[in-house]
Amino acid sequence: MRAARLGLVSLIVATMALTACGRNKEPSLMNISATKSTPDEFAILPNKPITQPKNYAELPAPTLGGSNLVDPTPRADAVKALGGNPKRLVATGVARGDQGVYNYATRYGVAGNVREQLAAEDLDFRRRNNGKVLERWFNVNVYYSAYKKQSLDQYAELERFRKAGIRTPSAPPEGYQAPE
Repeated sequence: MRAARLGLVSLIVATMALTACGRNKEPSLMNISATKSTPDEFAILPNKPITQPKNYAELPAPTLGGSNLVDPTPRADAVKALGGNPKRLVATGVARGDQGVYNYATRYGVAGNVREQLAAEDLDFRRRNNGKVLERWFNVNVYYSAYKKQSLDQYAELERFRKAGIRTPSAPPEGYQAPE
């Protein structure tokens, strides 16, 4: 009897060890658990090196949205890092060539708190679609099933555009996985 129990325990341990070796194809950032925070991809720009001022009394007072002694031109630096021309930026932060697109996109106004509103709505959505009990216990990725209704079928859209006579670039074949 003792040998049977030992064999059962060994089998369970071996099974768990083998399943731990499996490769997860979905990135961990895709887990939409509301308790986790994800990185802000817009904040990943390197700053210039910090320097110590000669006289702390002569430092300007901090202003909300003002320039920074370490990074006086963050928007222009971001445009340059992404391959654009920072000299083409106008006061609104939109390149001169893109002003027409910007005006069309903002023709009904622009919400100033769109990031906060979107973050609150997404947090509420993630709380309502956090997976079933066993999915939460075993930390199963429910990202794709939660956002399935909001996803776009890229091949159906590509076919729709082509039937409408709109020139489209080629697309990778269905099931194509980009190398990591």
